[in-house]
Amino acid sequence: MKQADIFEFYRRLAESNPTPETELEYVNPYTLLVAVALSAQATDVGVNKATRKLFADVKTPEAMLELGEEGLKQHIKTIGLFNMKAKNVMAAARILVDEYGGEVPRERAMLEKLPGVGRKTANVVLNVAFGQPTIAVDTHIFRVSNRTGLALGKDPLAVELKLEKVTPEPFLTHAHHWLILHGRYICKARTPECWRCPVADLCAFKPKTPAPKSKSSAAPAAR
Repeated sequence: MKQADIFEFYRRLAESNPTPETELEYVNPYTLLVAVALSAQATDVGVNKATRKLFADVKTPEAMLELGEEGLKQHIKTIGLFNMKAKNVMAAARILVDEYGGEVPRERAMLEKLPGVGRKTANVVLNVAFGQPTIAVDTHIFRVSNRTGLALGKDPLAVELKLEKVTPEPFLTHAHHWLILHGRYICKARTPECWRCPVADLCAFKPKTPAPKSKSSAAPAAR
């Protein structure tokens, strides 16, 4: 995709959603960190359902340690891989209390040292909690970037680095959310909804998916 088209690509996404936000529910950087870690191989809807009551009482790593691993499991048992995730959340809480005074660090390298926190999780926290222009490449962003021609790459890191290079500076802070929401609701994996896509004419994907036929326009059934 040409640089002028990339600018227009983001401009249109920004026009339709000027201030995009994460769909994960959280109350502060720590609860965001927990929510993102829990969202691995799970939906935001499922995580939110499990954490609403949890975050009403547990807002700090100190409170998480007080709750304990078994108490945490009771809150998140509806989430996939909850046993392993509970263990990692507790271990991360201990490190945050012992080494960072209960505060979530603002550096990727420090975040990635926490159990259960990889590059993608760290990038989400840095972007959403601290406003840093990081791009967390999940399956949606990986698909959108390659399918549209925005940023080609064989793995998430390659796509992330390419996106950071080609995304115009005015759009860097919100690029992550525009792309993930576009992939989640329009540029879907199996059947992208090209007929209602605001950037379809800039996209390299072919053939474009046509609009579904309405029931009223369908041929009458044979009697």
